[in-house]
Amino acid sequence: MSQPPGTEGPHRPESAPPEIVPPVATLRTLRVVHWGILAWAVALVLVLVLPSLREGDRSWWVWVPVAGIGLGVVGHVYLARGRGNAADA
Repeated sequence: MSQPPGTEGPHRPESAPPEIVPPVATLRTLRVVHWGILAWAVALVLVLVLPSLREGDRSWWVWVPVAGIGLGVVGHVYLARGRGNAADA
């Protein structure tokens, strides 16, 4: 296919805006995992305190936050051992 005149090649036109580089996020992954475990713990307390959330067809709802807490603990152990470092991947 032919390109319009002046757009051939890998160069950018002079009037193009400069490339925007986002700032580096300094968020620790372990902190995110801790907040996630806390959120699942709150959900578990709510399910246990409010009987209407675990009666009848919702009897399995108790196990959802339990699984979330368990997976969060596994993620915490994985990251705390240093295996979750993306720079070393």
